[in-house]
Amino acid sequence: MSPELAYLPIFIFLIVIFIFFYLLKAFLKFGSQKKKMEQKDTSHVGFVVDTFHELVSKLKEKEKELEVLKKLAEQRAGDVESYNRNILQSVPSGVISFDRDLRIKTMNSSAEKILGIEAEDAIGRNCEELFKNPIAKLLKERTPIERGEVQYKLSDGRELWLGLTFSPLRDNAGKEIGNILVFTDLTELKALESQAELRKRLSSLGEMSAGIAHELRNPLGVIAGYTKLLSRKADAALIPTVEAISKEIEVMDRIISDFLSFARPVELTLSKINLNEVINSCVSSIAGVRGNAEILLDIDKSVFISGDEILLRQAFTNLIQNAADAMKDGGKLSFGYAKAGGYAEITVSDTGHGIPEGIKDKIFLPFYTTKEKGTGLGLAIVHKIIVSHGGSVSVERADKGTIFRIKLPAS
Repeated sequence: MSPELAYLPIFIFLIVIFIFFYLLKAFLKFGSQKKKMEQKDTSHVGFVVDTFHELVSKLKEKEKELEVLKKLAEQRAGDVESYNRNILQSVPSGVISFDRDLRIKTMNSSAEKILGIEAEDAIGRNCEELFKNPIAKLLKERTPIERGEVQYKLSDGRELWLGLTFSPLRDNAGKEIGNILVFTDLTELKALESQAELRKRLSSLGEMSAGIAHELRNPLGVIAGYTKLLSRKADAALIPTVEAISKEIEVMDRIISDFLSFARPVELTLSKINLNEVINSCVSSIAGVRGNAEILLDIDKSVFISGDEILLRQAFTNLIQNAADAMKDGGKLSFGYAKAGGYAEITVSDTGHGIPEGIKDKIFLPFYTTKEKGTGLGLAIVHKIIVSHGGSVSVERADKGTIFRIKLPAS
């Protein structure tokens, strides 16, 4: 309550006392001068009536002033409440308040955006109806959390990292009237931390790979030379064996080339690249892709990006080859493009066998592969090329297949 409204009862009481004593004084004076009043009865009655009307008039004026003050106080309280509501709706963190029974009382727009839930559908519901574990469990324990981090899966399948605080909600008198949950989406920050850690590990592995590749290439060259010499002098019965050795040498040479490509420091030669043309060229370079898979290239021919064309061709080729290996029996290979903030986002999705949940965080590590004859360097090279451009690459499981999402700084 505003100060003006708080003094309203006292003010009215003083006016009533004033009227009472004023009338009392008038009547006492009237008694002491009874004779005179009898002579001038009409004039004194008129005086009392005039005085009463004057007091009533003044009282109405004061009542109007108090009404104005009341409206001003209510307007000020409404302005403060509206201002506080605007602040709550504008903060980037999600804010949800609960009553003492952990039923949702309020939810700001950031909470709606992060959780993908409308406030009108959430208010009045119990916390267990809105949240799943581990958040539901934390709320039910009612233990204050100053700074916590949890991995949380939404109902639409998205996985988020949330940083949250949970504390009692108190009124002006300090009485606990509920609880308040404040949380922030840390998913992108966690992804950046993961990318930085992976980059550090790849750097040290790259140095090691370079040494190994150079040590292997020299003796491999000698073996290849002797194999060619042997193929000229060997009997016809030994020719298949010699050819098998040559094929294995070629495989080893490709592996060593991958080692060197992974270990070689990346020096970018930036140019303006037509994304549609580059991806079409990469698809055409991989034998059998168009025959086994339906290609959907949803990228306008007018889309250009800035990057090293040779390196990006290598990255897209590796992703397309990876998709082709996952769709031996045919499927659909799709490419998409969109602007996301200051980034150009390119998606490469297939309808293959997908990636098991347990290995999703390992596929960009060098030498990690689930293929019988894979080197485990294809996706590691993709990661290195994209990161060297100042971008990021991530993988997602789809209903059927896999989606690689590449983000490159917009031109």
